[in-house]
Amino acid sequence: MAHLAVNVDHVATLRQARGGNDPDPVLAAGLAELAGAEGIICHLREDRRHINDRDLRLLRQMIKTKLNMEMAAVDEMVSIALEVRPDMVTLVPEKRQELTTEGGLDVMARPDYYKGVVERLKSAGIAVSFFVDPDPEQVREAYRCGADIVEIHTGHYSEAKTEAEAVERFRRIETTVVSVSDLSLGISAGHGLNYLNIEAFEALPQITEYSIGHSIVSRAVLVGFERAVQEMVKLVKDF
Repeated sequence: MAHLAVNVDHVATLRQARGGNDPDPVLAAGLAELAGAEGIICHLREDRRHINDRDLRLLRQMIKTKLNMEMAAVDEMVSIALEVRPDMVTLVPEKRQELTTEGGLDVMARPDYYKGVVERLKSAGIAVSFFVDPDPEQVREAYRCGADIVEIHTGHYSEAKTEAEAVERFRRIETTVVSVSDLSLGISAGHGLNYLNIEAFEALPQITEYSIGHSIVSRAVLVGFERAVQEMVKLVKDF
């Protein structure tokens, strides 16, 4: 049975559109937990385009399940994580111009650097995840760097324009997940998943958690936040 972790970044994006206080991602996180989510995710970007420092600190105070802080592997964010102490940090790539994270972290490009970041975070009792593309070598490098978990980037699968393209991209995910099952490593998945395309993942019991935000927030506009979360919780728990 898989778990759902809800990303509240898009609630903050809606708030920032008017520069006010509503909707509050912290309140949304509370509703998500009440609806059955077993984790809350927020991405504190260097440019603070949606989640801000106040959100992160309040989330740390009120989250009852698990707080996962997505962040770039830079000194500023490591220092904030060491101060706030989320339950888990997910290291992600970050570019100023992107609308959302466009791909996985290239762990193989700087393994010694990432190993140092992991050591700093884990010394404070913070679990570490790497957000990586469906590539067995990237997953294995993350494991060698000390990762507790890898989150498989599902964005390219979610963006497939044809069924054949979706099948081919899902096979890449499946091949990666199966080929690294010998590692003592938690596996999660996320990015672009919605109420329809997630159904294929029932075939991958190795994935124990799904990180979903945009599709839940989008559905919440129509049916309410608690119901939107409950519907996704039911989907992933059936896996």
